[in-house]
Amino acid sequence: MRVIAAALKALKVREFVSVATVDLEGRPNCAPKLLLKIDGNTVYFVDYSIGRTSENLHIHPEVSLSFIDMDSLVGYRLNGTVEIIGKGKIFEECLEELHEKEIKLSVERVIKGVHDGKLYKDFELELSERFLVYKIVIVEASEISPRGAINRENI
Repeated sequence: MRVIAAALKALKVREFVSVATVDLEGRPNCAPKLLLKIDGNTVYFVDYSIGRTSENLHIHPEVSLSFIDMDSLVGYRLNGTVEIIGKGKIFEECLEELHEKEIKLSVERVIKGVHDGKLYKDFELELSERFLVYKIVIVEASEISPRGAINRENI
């Protein structure tokens, strides 16, 4: 479980990750989603656009996530099954966590914006009130070294 642990550790420091899905005809879709939290081998993302990703997940509830740890230049791919959450207890808990994350993200963006001399409109944050939560249970992880070696693990 070393690859999965390393991938989840590298994922924790990210705000957004590309989430790849496919439709019924096998056409790919890849879109950035806001990482909400990680709980064991389960990852929660927020989708504000509720477009093609959501449509695809209703048909084929599996995703692939990919990202790079910029310190080590090691790439990771996580594959998992998805539950779409749009209401209920888990959704309400995620809503509270999302509000906390929005505040943290806003503060970080304002501080960086002021430091970089940007205008206030460059770091205003207006997120949609309408969103879905994707609960992704990781079933496979791959680690890709900078030299191209691939190491895979299944849960």
